[in-house]
Amino acid sequence: MSDMSHTIHSDNEPADIRIKRVYDPRATADGIRILVDRLWPRGLHKSDVPMDYWLKNVAPSPGLRRWFAHDPAHWNEFQISYRQELHHGNADLTRLCELAKKHRVTLLYAARDPLCNHALILQDFLRKNTD
Repeated sequence: MSDMSHTIHSDNEPADIRIKRVYDPRATADGIRILVDRLWPRGLHKSDVPMDYWLKNVAPSPGLRRWFAHDPAHWNEFQISYRQELHHGNADLTRLCELAKKHRVTLLYAARDPLCNHALILQDFLRKNTD
């Protein structure tokens, strides 16, 4: 885990929520780095991933993740189902919202497809629910 000396934004600024593959190098502009996958990323050791938090329970449920299987044909239905899960909330999601209201955050995900992954949905959800 890294230190907490991250960019803080004021209450009247919109939340600064970024997404990045966990395999990409850390950048100083990342702010607080939060792994948002339920499973540990393949091929990486915990010491390989500079992050501040691992909030597993903001990821899609195991059943939804298995059903989706990163199949683009399931993308539209997956988005609807995952948003429904997010609207139910949990302690990890509450923590993530609190962090995103006060700091720049980068959501780390392992999926290969940058256009079809749960971090995009989570980013959009947070932007709409942290202002």
